[in-house]
Amino acid sequence: MQHTQFGAWTPHFDDLAGCIARRVVCTGKNALTPDIANRTDLSCRSQRWLPWRAGVGSTQAIPHLVSGVDPKMTYRTRTLLASAAMLCAGLNVPLAARTVATPVPTSAEEAQVLDLAQKEIDIRSVRGEGNRTPAVAALVRDRLIAGGWAPGDVVVTPRGVTATLVATWAGTDPSLKPLVLSGHMDVVEAKPADWKRDPFGPVVEQGVLYGRGATDMKFDGALLVSAVIDLRAHGYHPRRGIVIAFSGDEETVMDTSDALAHELKNADLVINADGGGGTFADGSDKPLYWLWDGNEKAYADYQLEVTNPGGHSSEPRADNAIVQLAQALVKVGAFQFPAEQNELTKLGFERAAPFEADPAKAAAMRAFAANPHDAAALAVVRAEPDLVGKTGTTCVATLLSGGHAENALPQRARANINCRIFPGHSREDIMAQLKTVIGSDVVKVTDVTDGSITPPVTPLRADYVVAAEKAIRAAWGKDIAVIPNQASGGSDSMFYRALGVPAYNASPVFTRRDERFSHGLDERVRLVNIKPGLTYYFNLIPDLTK
Repeated sequence: MQHTQFGAWTPHFDDLAGCIARRVVCTGKNALTPDIANRTDLSCRSQRWLPWRAGVGSTQAIPHLVSGVDPKMTYRTRTLLASAAMLCAGLNVPLAARTVATPVPTSAEEAQVLDLAQKEIDIRSVRGEGNRTPAVAALVRDRLIAGGWAPGDVVVTPRGVTATLVATWAGTDPSLKPLVLSGHMDVVEAKPADWKRDPFGPVVEQGVLYGRGATDMKFDGALLVSAVIDLRAHGYHPRRGIVIAFSGDEETVMDTSDALAHELKNADLVINADGGGGTFADGSDKPLYWLWDGNEKAYADYQLEVTNPGGHSSEPRADNAIVQLAQALVKVGAFQFPAEQNELTKLGFERAAPFEADPAKAAAMRAFAANPHDAAALAVVRAEPDLVGKTGTTCVATLLSGGHAENALPQRARANINCRIFPGHSREDIMAQLKTVIGSDVVKVTDVTDGSITPPVTPLRADYVVAAEKAIRAAWGKDIAVIPNQASGGSDSMFYRALGVPAYNASPVFTRRDERFSHGLDERVRLVNIKPGLTYYFNLIPDLTK
């Protein structure tokens, strides 16, 4: 079957004018072939290609541009055939020379993103009792099937109380490894009593969508799924296969994250919509810079525990479990791990410094990039919550419990220390360091990490870097600064990296610095992101699969 390359597109003639490819053969000349000139039984699926009529402004004129067709042919069929002919003939332009720009998202396509995001947010996909993550998977499955996927190509797999979704779009070259588009369907808990709005009742106010998952990551997931559906509707045919892979417990134990990575370990590349993203100028929707994550710190939890016989509170002793644990926590809280730097963090500080409004902070960022052992620069950078994680390993107390009665000496006291480990260190290394810092045999330190691993660093791939920068600038403007980043949090990407699959976290969604509420109260996202987000994927996905 003849086909051609339309810029980033490789449409087959089943989608040219929405007709079945096997019945449309293009000669490259300014005419339809006799094979289809007299066909009246063409089955048409879509008119999405009709806007590409080589500049013809009236649909009324198109059927009359086709010569030699059966006069009994319906007007609709003649119109569609004429569209195909115009694409082939190109108004005397040879077929191979035809170039069509990437489609611009329509208002209907934008509306579908919001509709899917709201429907997902409305489903409480939180670990524990009432977990409805499988319902999110079913919603996405149905949307994909309605968008042209065969039911057998969209697989929802129950996994305990949660589920995974894997949707396959076969490429034209089965010898190529697929591109995986990754995300997750679960969200963290949200207590309605603490929110101004129902976290599981999506609300749009003044161009802002509120709800649990608005930024992490049901809106991102809806944007990604909708973009892939739109690409298919626009007639794109990937040479490299595309797999949408959504996990169901990324926010907790990550068992499904690990399972999906092993199932898809033959992938060429993973683009994870959970991570990265851009920053708006304060108080505006003007984009400043965009981050993509090429690596992430490892996640670890350590339990500190002190036990003793306890006793009556009227007979206090020096070996009080709560006091001993508190002393250990003070030591951990005061300790700072050595400063470190790698290719990504160095480049990140260098490129982000120009966007820092505080001159002293900007100077410290540049100084730290030049010398990570600059004590003065390190002190300034580590005082900033959004930067401290990029300077080395961090550990912080997150949970505390102790005692069993108001009038009894505590028999047990426990605390959780959550660490984000800079690449190059194992969990065992960090636990040994914590024991040294605490310096007390009565404090038992145990690695209680659940669902996390220490992955290798993803090497920088030039094809991804070029495609990502092109896509984000097509979406938001050529002046957008692009900053490679090392994420301080963990994601599904770690499991792919551990199996040798390059993975990059690269959401096209922008937020204001004062509106970053992932995992927090009144989580929100600005709807101005929809059109640029679709444009981003309309560029990125074809560039990585053509």
